[in-house]
Amino acid sequence: MIKRRINIRMSGLGGQGAVTAAHVMAMAASRDGKFAISNPFFGAEKRMAPAESYCRIGVNRIWDRGELVFPDVIEVFHPQVITLGKSYTMPFYSGIKENGVVIINSDVPLLSDEDVKRLQDLNVAVFYIAGTQVALEVAGTELSTNMTMIGSVAGITKCVSLEALDGALQERFGKKFVASGGTATLDEAIKKKFAKKEMLLKKNLETVVRAYEMASEWAEKNNVELAVAAA
Repeated sequence: MIKRRINIRMSGLGGQGAVTAAHVMAMAASRDGKFAISNPFFGAEKRMAPAESYCRIGVNRIWDRGELVFPDVIEVFHPQVITLGKSYTMPFYSGIKENGVVIINSDVPLLSDEDVKRLQDLNVAVFYIAGTQVALEVAGTELSTNMTMIGSVAGITKCVSLEALDGALQERFGKKFVASGGTATLDEAIKKKFAKKEMLLKKNLETVVRAYEMASEWAEKNNVELAVAAA
């Protein structure tokens, strides 16, 4: 299904970089000639507290902001969003559009039979990826888990190109970027994991590419088609 706009809701916990992920996706979309808006939604800025971010990408100018109630794609950055209900929307898939996609960072199934039935009724595809494990294998740190989530949604929807993501990562981490609160703290934490900025950029991109390839292969195998029209 080709859409003129795709809405992505990222649900995670504080410290996982969901806000950064949405921002990088929006920057990449802009580089591809599309319109995009990202914004965060969270309460207390502390680790393991619920945190959401939203990214809207389309071929026409986007005016709406704020909470994304009806997403085409939902990304779950941490199993506790599902298992412990650490989400601002309950159930976590509330509002998901028909023919949408759910991407879950887990190496084991987490959905109840009721959840599975509800999503099947809406023809929503569910993609599990061991995102944290991929981040550890490729980048050597779980702080790059958000890179696997970026790669996953890009690989399935093709809403942004790998070339644009490379440029967005360079802009975000390779230059002086002004962030606020917990986002700035997370940026500094991941930078300290690598001796050189070039290595940070290289490992982040490699993590994105690995997840992109895994997600793209899954989408092709399962005939999942959800994409944004060309700019």
